[in-house]
Amino acid sequence: MKAIRQSELGPPEVLRPVELPGPEPGPTEVLVRVAAAGVNPVDWKTRAKGGFLGEPPFTVGWDVAGTVERVGFGVTRFAPGDRVFGMPRFPGEAAAYAELVTAPSRQFARMPDELSWSEAAALPLGALTAWQTLVDTAGLAAEQRVLIHAAAGGVGHLAVQIAKARGAYVIGTARAAHHDFLRELGADEAIDYTETEVADAVSEVDLVLDLVGGETGVKSIPALRDGGLIVTVPSASDFGPLHETAGDRVRVSAFLVEPDREGIEAIAALVEEGKLRVKVSKTLPLAQAAEAHALGEAGRIGGGKLVLDVAADG
Repeated sequence: MKAIRQSELGPPEVLRPVELPGPEPGPTEVLVRVAAAGVNPVDWKTRAKGGFLGEPPFTVGWDVAGTVERVGFGVTRFAPGDRVFGMPRFPGEAAAYAELVTAPSRQFARMPDELSWSEAAALPLGALTAWQTLVDTAGLAAEQRVLIHAAAGGVGHLAVQIAKARGAYVIGTARAAHHDFLRELGADEAIDYTETEVADAVSEVDLVLDLVGGETGVKSIPALRDGGLIVTVPSASDFGPLHETAGDRVRVSAFLVEPDREGIEAIAALVEEGKLRVKVSKTLPLAQAAEAHALGEAGRIGGGKLVLDVAADG
């Protein structure tokens, strides 16, 4: 099978097309022929520094959309020919930048008919991050106020829609050029973080979803009501200043997304109900994975998600 492999850590150029033997599904696993694979910031961070995968060789990528080819012993949820999507094995090696992937069947869901392959591949990691922070971690409820940083980005634009589907009042930060997009998604307020100090414009929010990290989270704490919660997603963030600023007045939580059958099925249901759509900013063939990483790291994708069209390389 065709795959993208790296034998060393470093810049995008370490990602190289290779031919590998196809994997075999073990008990409770499915073998999926990948049609498209999403590209996320964790992909290029792992490529450069190893992250949870340690030292190469390895294949990055966790967002998968494709067709079940075979099922392992004990699998009852899927059959060959089923169209599925998911975020398997995270933060272990899923090796999504490849023509074939194996993973536990319960880390996938049936792909909604409303989605293209690229759209389905763009959803899992970003939407699960949004779902697990807003719903599972924060318990976001109707009429609560939530502030979402980087609201037009790959995770943020999904978080806006999920929060609105929960009945929340949503405030999003983004450059002014993205404000119309945020309003289309249902955001109640849009703030240009380049022109306005957020804590001067916002107050008494129940939840801050910090998708930026660093000083952004620290500067947001005054906007929280007493007892409110800030959830910071970037794993490299220094939580010392956050805890120091929060004191005993507000709560601080780190977060790492994980495979989640109930979550991915809830996301599929929102898509089918017309309450969630994903913005695919650019699609490139699998062989151009290095170019996709370079674009993503440089921030040249205009919000939304990058996707690798794996089927196009077949």
